[in-house]
Amino acid sequence: MAASANTANLSAEDLKKKADQLRLDTLRMVYEANSGHAGGGLGAADLLTVLYYRYMKHNPQDPRWPERDRFVLSNGHICPILYAILADWGYFPKEETKRLRKLGAMLQGHPSIPKGTPGVELSGGSLGNGLSYALGIAFAQKVTGLDYNTFCMVGDGDCQEGQTWEAAMAAAHYKMNRLTVLVDWNKSQIDGPTDAVMSLGDLPAKWRSFGWHTLEIDGHDYDQIIAAFDAALATKERPTAIVAHTVIGKGVSYMEGDFRWHHGAPNEEQMRQAEEELTART
Repeated sequence: MAASANTANLSAEDLKKKADQLRLDTLRMVYEANSGHAGGGLGAADLLTVLYYRYMKHNPQDPRWPERDRFVLSNGHICPILYAILADWGYFPKEETKRLRKLGAMLQGHPSIPKGTPGVELSGGSLGNGLSYALGIAFAQKVTGLDYNTFCMVGDGDCQEGQTWEAAMAAAHYKMNRLTVLVDWNKSQIDGPTDAVMSLGDLPAKWRSFGWHTLEIDGHDYDQIIAAFDAALATKERPTAIVAHTVIGKGVSYMEGDFRWHHGAPNEEQMRQAEEELTART
């Protein structure tokens, strides 16, 4: 079974427009549900757009294709952006996104394997679990010899959990060179700025000290994002951490940098303003 269509010829400008379209899809989903986590997804949109539309080897017609690249979303509360991407690729009808968080719906507030969501690799949301799970998938690749890469996104809250660092230590020890972690470092969490709640200190230095090939980038600069993915996939003998400075609520002026948009839905007036701002760039 072949992988999905090659989109590596998308320009940085095309990728930016795609990311803003996905931001708008994400906000509409949360607005319709009147519940959810929009801010983090908007901040991660550029990283995930480059991943899914330039690098990921996947097939919407065969979501369990054995040689697909795997993406594990550890900070599962930002799943509306993942749902927007999967719907855009055709993993499920876009109409399904209107049922976000509805009782019995496939798309819940955190990704769910039991709900049978195509393209979802982990029932995420318990912060700190995702990297361990991704490490297991990377181990399976070494054992089976199947040709795939594993990508895992973690957020600030994940990096405050000890389990994340146990997995980081093991991944470096076992030379998991086909494992790449995207650190969505927006310095925000539900209770306030991360530095006020529990500072992460010099986060890139921490990943380096655990033996990872570590790249510190602006998570909204497409040249830096693309260069980081290229470097990660070319690295031998150890895993890569792409530590990306991101802005919560990126793309919507009243959300940007405001930890209060870690969760919550826009009201009608706020939604109209967001649509105007994002549509102007797509």
